[in-house]
Amino acid sequence: MEPWMNERDACGIGAVINIDGKPDNKVLDDALSIVEKLEHRAGKDATGKVGDGVGILLQISHKFFSKEAKKQGITLKNAGDYGIGMFFFPQDSMKRMFAKRMLEVIAQKENLKVIGWREVPVHPEILGEVAISCMPYIEQCFIERPSDVEAGIPFDRKLYCLRREYEKSSEDTYICSFSSRTIVYKGMFLVGQLRNFYEDLLSPEYVTAIAMVHSRFSTNTTPSWQRAHPYRMIAHNGEINTIRGNSDRMLAREETMSSDMFGEELGKVYPVIASSGSDSAMLDNTLEFLYMNGMDLPLAMMLTIPEPWKHNDFMAQDRKDFYHYYATMMEPWDGPAAVLFTDGEVFGATLDRNGLRPSRYYVTNDNRLILSSEVGVLDIPEESIVKKSRLSPGHMLLVDTKAGRIISDEECKDKYSKAKPYGEWLDRHLLHLGKLSIPNRKIPTHSQVMRDKLYKVFGYSYEDVKNQIMPMAMNGIEPTVSMGTDIPLAMLSQHHQPLFCYFKQLFAQVTNPPIDSLREKVVTDTTVYIGSDGNLLKEKSDNCRVLEVNNPILTGVDLMKIEALDQPGFKVKKISLLYYKNTPMERALEQLDVSVDRAVADGVNIIILSDRGVDENHMPIPSLLAVSSVEQHLVRTKQRTAVSLILESGEPRDVHQIATLLGFGARAIHPYLAQECIAELIDIGILDKDYHTAIADYNKALLGGVVKIAAKMGISTLQSYQSARIFEAIGLSKEFVDKYFTGTTSRVGGIGIAEIGEDVESRHNKAFDPLGLPSDTTLDSIGFHSLRSGEDKEDHMYSPKTIVTLQRAVREGDYERFKEYTQMVDDEDRPHTLRALLSFVPAKEPVPLDEVESEEQIVKRFQTGAMSYGSLSKEAHETLATAMNRLGGKSNTGEGGEDVERFGTERNSAVKQVASGRFGVTSQYLLSAKEIQIKMAQGAKPGEGGHLPGKKVYPWVASTRFSTPGVALISPPPHHDIY
Repeated sequence: MEPWMNERDACGIGAVINIDGKPDNKVLDDALSIVEKLEHRAGKDATGKVGDGVGILLQISHKFFSKEAKKQGITLKNAGDYGIGMFFFPQDSMKRMFAKRMLEVIAQKENLKVIGWREVPVHPEILGEVAISCMPYIEQCFIERPSDVEAGIPFDRKLYCLRREYEKSSEDTYICSFSSRTIVYKGMFLVGQLRNFYEDLLSPEYVTAIAMVHSRFSTNTTPSWQRAHPYRMIAHNGEINTIRGNSDRMLAREETMSSDMFGEELGKVYPVIASSGSDSAMLDNTLEFLYMNGMDLPLAMMLTIPEPWKHNDFMAQDRKDFYHYYATMMEPWDGPAAVLFTDGEVFGATLDRNGLRPSRYYVTNDNRLILSSEVGVLDIPEESIVKKSRLSPGHMLLVDTKAGRIISDEECKDKYSKAKPYGEWLDRHLLHLGKLSIPNRKIPTHSQVMRDKLYKVFGYSYEDVKNQIMPMAMNGIEPTVSMGTDIPLAMLSQHHQPLFCYFKQLFAQVTNPPIDSLREKVVTDTTVYIGSDGNLLKEKSDNCRVLEVNNPILTGVDLMKIEALDQPGFKVKKISLLYYKNTPMERALEQLDVSVDRAVADGVNIIILSDRGVDENHMPIPSLLAVSSVEQHLVRTKQRTAVSLILESGEPRDVHQIATLLGFGARAIHPYLAQECIAELIDIGILDKDYHTAIADYNKALLGGVVKIAAKMGISTLQSYQSARIFEAIGLSKEFVDKYFTGTTSRVGGIGIAEIGEDVESRHNKAFDPLGLPSDTTLDSIGFHSLRSGEDKEDHMYSPKTIVTLQRAVREGDYERFKEYTQMVDDEDRPHTLRALLSFVPAKEPVPLDEVESEEQIVKRFQTGAMSYGSLSKEAHETLATAMNRLGGKSNTGEGGEDVERFGTERNSAVKQVASGRFGVTSQYLLSAKEIQIKMAQGAKPGEGGHLPGKKVYPWVASTRFSTPGVALISPPPHHDIY
């Protein structure tokens, strides 16, 4: 799995600050006490002796280090006249010697003097075996400040440049910190081990005015010394869900960024982001890069984790303009996050736009700020507390220890939002799609004969039109169905399923909740920007010269406007996705990259990838493959932020397909064939609606569906979802994925580019017969959701035969017939699922049966899935409860309540679920439970479930749920109930 995907943190954070900036040892001692209280937020291994990671960031204590350095024969000048690097070296003495020598060589080239090394006194004997086995050799390096370099940020900038150069040539060494103002002590500890492992932290001589602590909880990764927090500037509780796209764009920006601070030497610090780091490390890399290039740290934080501004009617216009200006250059690093940050002088804390991580603080009468992820971490007398508060969603708290005061969110953001005339710049340079003039020509359309052929080429089916396109055009919302599909996975299907079907959307985990895009519309934003990104490092008026689009699902008119765009800063070119029949697709993709490179070299910054023009000898590259391939090519050539991709394709028609295209790189999409299909439905009288309204409603439904998908991953803005690649591939070979969908997880392998080419040719042959024979262009009805009879139909796991076999097995108590049923659904000769392909690997030494619990005892641990009354019939729901009660196990009501007549009887469900909708929840309902289960998100199905269509809300169901018959029921994510 990709490292960023494994990051599932519910960490603990804390900080103690002397607001007046006067250092003392109590700050250090109290910070260590805080982290020791956060054991419930720190992960540990099965032995209980190895932690996921604990660390502390401190100001460099001149009082302490001048004495310690003297013991090593090192003379330190005044505070700020030297920098300290905290190094994790290899234990191998030879490798360590080479690594140290390399640093000294690079330092000399940078005109920096290494004045000595200090072995950090540590106590590994207190650690668990795993932590000791991978423990680095820990040393500190002292660098003297050159006389021609100012103390503070200028000196730190030199140390930053040294570190970045060194990191490229010594991959087996990790530098925790390298600064003249701050230092980081961290490792694979339990919370109580940090203080006792590092002797430095026990010294009463160590004084600091800032201390920032972190205890790591990583549920799915093998912890490491390097991945403990704090990093060099931040400690982070949460996840950056959009990290793939964020990191790709930062890589691509390297071609468009220039800096007065580094000038020609900027290349020395590239790449900005270390790809081996976690999501938190990548955010730290980015903030550090912006800061070292002259951007204030609070400002850099406001760009990467902005507050929701688009729909906030109470926000001052100049602040909206500020966020709007920077949104044209930097997408939000989106996801639940509480971030503490410091440069050694200014300390700050901020929350993500949803506020999904707690952060509470006290101000005391001895002029201290104490902040943590929970209250009660320090025993502070009530009379000593001047103020109690918490961070609100999107808000920031700052302490300037030089000025000796707390800076409020309002004051901080007013300062930056009023710094430049951002509103004037936007008025002058930002274009709006809706305000562009419409070209004086007709939208291109196809004849009925050609359209019928295109339906075949792009794999349209009767179900696509009847169950997807028409309901969206009619109602303006994505249609819902009662249950999932039971057809084979795309790689197991006998039919040529579209490439989209090989990708599955990832969904939010427990520590990373989905958001409710309907109830909390204020935090969502569907705006995207098309054109070239500006230079982040220089505030200039023309940075925001881009095209703003509020709905990336384009109409034919929208696309014509963009094609005709002829203004300074914009150059548009359409590139064909067609290739000659019988040409290998790999060659077609190579040629596509060449065409893109040629366009970019010609100054084009908006590329429209179009598959119009299909005929007998021209076939379309699958739109998803084309978009992702070009996107990855632009990332590799560092042109990604200089160019925007728009897709004009006949292939996409449903929400999942649009989501994958946006997720893999398209800025906007014009699904021309689906929109022509809507016009055709109106022309032949199947859909009674105005053309423009129907297409607008269809586009609205697609957009709403994509917003809902992003929200299930905890992502609020479409700008962040784009290129974030929040998908997993199932059934595609690793070689194929690595090349064209770089960074996407593909665990099981599968088909490659040759097979995908065969799929394209097969569909093309149905429209244009190779022998020139007449083609049947009737839409196929293969039975995607509903079973269809016939040899050319999609195979379903649950056919009449399987259902009858199960029913007879249960009614007659026939175990042999039940085994026939299980063989049918898990038939490895016609598999539908990965499960059907699995087999047990026998143990070398069988476990004696007398050491195993009896069946009667084992089944008492069984529980049914949470399936609500309404999704299941009364008979099915009660039968499950009765069966589990007789077995001694537990059945689960699901979120739909339960009939009071069942309470206290054999039909009573032992587990009672409580969901955000509170359907059917009464005191009697809760008292009848053996276990109460709080539903965190949308059901057992990945990120979905919990949505009962109105047609299934019968009067008796509505009565039990205390709702209205015929009205759909959906339980939004109750994340605020949890956090």
